[in-house]
Amino acid sequence: MLQQTPSPRAETIPHADGVSDDVFRAAMSRLGAGVVLVTAFDPEDGPSGEDVGMTATSFLSVSLDPPLVMVSVRNDSRMDDLLERQPLWAVSVLSESQRQIAGRFAMKGRISDRLLFGDLPHERGEVAGAPLVDGALAVLECRTEQRVPAGDHTLVIGRVLTARTPSAEGGPLLYFRGRYRHLG
Repeated sequence: MLQQTPSPRAETIPHADGVSDDVFRAAMSRLGAGVVLVTAFDPEDGPSGEDVGMTATSFLSVSLDPPLVMVSVRNDSRMDDLLERQPLWAVSVLSESQRQIAGRFAMKGRISDRLLFGDLPHERGEVAGAPLVDGALAVLECRTEQRVPAGDHTLVIGRVLTARTPSAEGGPLLYFRGRYRHLG
């Protein structure tokens, strides 16, 4: 005899808004995450264009075949607006010695990205034309395949066009309990 799975009772399912921002943030802060710098070139900003960068901890591998990655960007942010019209972007996987870079591009109300890139050692990716940070553990160049609305963020899924591991120095920069950390 086939047994049916009982349907959940309405009173046991919490309301969608049942978790406060603070409780959710505290719970998710217990999940360690790698730190990356997502970059893109905005050809429409100024006479010669401008590089744009954003620190991200919501970045992951999605698929091996085809090679896909995903980054979560806040809706209506400069990076979200740019990636909506510019399909090419890059990712630098930051090392534990690059905490200052992560903090620089994570600041709210920060100065112009042009100034942030001014003294940052980097090379320009051959495919995306976006900055790739010197000393990063890995660098990828991507093309947007899909954008998925998700609450107050957009999940940007990109096909990896190039990938290199230029540096084997040190471990990854991690984000845990609201602070940058390193392994060990």
